[in-house]
Amino acid sequence: MDQEIKDQLSMSVAGMRLPRFHEIPNVGLYLEQTVKYINECLSPLTQEAITSSMVSNYVKRDLVANPHKKQYSREQVAYLIFIAVVKTVLSMDEIRLIISLQKRTYTAQVSYDYFCTELENVLAYTLGQREELEPIGQDSSDEKIMLRNVIITAALKIYLGKLFAAMQQQESGE
Repeated sequence: MDQEIKDQLSMSVAGMRLPRFHEIPNVGLYLEQTVKYINECLSPLTQEAITSSMVSNYVKRDLVANPHKKQYSREQVAYLIFIAVVKTVLSMDEIRLIISLQKRTYTAQVSYDYFCTELENVLAYTLGQREELEPIGQDSSDEKIMLRNVIITAALKIYLGKLFAAMQQQESGE
């Protein structure tokens, strides 16, 4: 692979950091505000924007609770960020199952913050910015191992998407 492409990939997510649970607005965001916020958070990772109809669909499928007075809470936004990242590698039924497992084992805050840290860890490793994956958290439960594998799969999908886009851009001479 061309060094220029490697550098472009590395720079595209260098320093990328998802907001932690306590950093997500807790004022209640309307649908359009929620979509805009999530897309801004995920813009370094993907060009595939989440849409209002997608969010509404996730609510209809009971992946995310109904908004209260048409406003989405911090917890709902955290779930939507998670869904937006893993939807390219998991089916809706699999996402529902993993959220169900999460609710039985950890709070939304603990799970979401772990997800963010692990995604950043795996992306840095995948892009060659880190020699090895750092151990995250204290335990090695089956649920945690499964989530790490989902995150690895999503990170590889993100990497490949960016790689193919960079290669196509290079071939077209842009």
